[in-house]
Amino acid sequence: MDRTCEHLLSEHHFVDERMAFLVGPRQVGKTTVARLLLDKRRCPDLYRSWDDLEWRRAFVKQPYAFIDEYRPRLDKVKPLVVLDEIHKHPRWKRYIKGLWDTRKERVDLLVTGSGRLDVYQRGGDSMLGRYHQYRLHPLSVHEVLEPKGTVLNDKPEATLETLFNLSGEPPRQSREAVQALLRWGGFPEPFLKQNTRQHRLWLRERRDLIVREDLRDISRIQLLSHVEELVELIALRAGHELSYNALREDLQVALDSVRLWVGYLQRLHYLFIVRPFTGKIARALRREPKLYLWDWSEIEDPGARFENLVASHLLKWCHFTQDWGLTPLELHYLRDKEKREVDFLITRDKKPWLLVEAKLSDTQPSPALMHFAERLGDVRKIQVVLNCPAPGVAGGVLVLDSASFLGALPV
Repeated sequence: MDRTCEHLLSEHHFVDERMAFLVGPRQVGKTTVARLLLDKRRCPDLYRSWDDLEWRRAFVKQPYAFIDEYRPRLDKVKPLVVLDEIHKHPRWKRYIKGLWDTRKERVDLLVTGSGRLDVYQRGGDSMLGRYHQYRLHPLSVHEVLEPKGTVLNDKPEATLETLFNLSGEPPRQSREAVQALLRWGGFPEPFLKQNTRQHRLWLRERRDLIVREDLRDISRIQLLSHVEELVELIALRAGHELSYNALREDLQVALDSVRLWVGYLQRLHYLFIVRPFTGKIARALRREPKLYLWDWSEIEDPGARFENLVASHLLKWCHFTQDWGLTPLELHYLRDKEKREVDFLITRDKKPWLLVEAKLSDTQPSPALMHFAERLGDVRKIQVVLNCPAPGVAGGVLVLDSASFLGALPV
């Protein structure tokens, strides 16, 4: 299927003559994006994966031979080289730097990896100024409906104006997209197949790959059974505060071990955390982050699953602004010692900009929204409801159907 990232890379990145690093969760579609780009330039033979044993053998003798021997077409389209999982090579940074410095006039270069490329700190020379890194997220409502409809528009306030001017019921296609994403998650394979049995198998296999292969590759963890237990506990705590001490007690291991394992799972895109806003709010919590999964379809509780769906969409928007050089948005949440909480706060240039509360069915504006809005000053407020009969404004809070809200986000 078409992906927004493929369109953006093709239209905007390679004109800057830099390498592109594409990172994201395992099986989120990085290889698909890479092959779409290769097909567009008609050079599918320039794909190489470090997991390919035959290429690794040839690599030892002549690491750049596959590029030097390639004969480009006569249409003067610059060939694209794709290196997948190359960061598993102990000296990958040196190899890529050498390739780019000696052959950048002949080819463009896309590097992809299932883990974060910066996990691997075994490289040599710095590549600062030679690449841009982009994060590929699971599917969103916008990407399902309009994968090529995203533009690099540096006016996030225009998105807010669109949201506050919405009226009537959302389109049927948007509602169907939300329901499908909520049920099957945003990873392309289960989303496209929409088969319960295959979805269960996919979830189990993905966990096994992350814990037993990816985690083993980047760490020296011996007690993988404890990490598997941790993954089970994390799935139950999605949408809640991340308490390392509670996890330590449940697993009966050292606190430092829990922190280390959670950090690895975060780097491998199994989970992500949303930190509390640290601005000047009296009695606000400042340390405990909230925990979410990249694949929200693992979560059993309907409310937590829906909140995770909204969190993933908002994180994708924030990362989009950061990765493509737009006005940077960042995702936080708010909670004080009286246990008043707002699910999400988006900051713009580090300043509070938009409060978002996610509800399954409650259309009454959350009192916490009003409480924190008074203390933050000039900030907009939206309550997103899974199924809302019609949008409306009460006390300055926009109450909006999830299909309308998620569909109006720019990515």
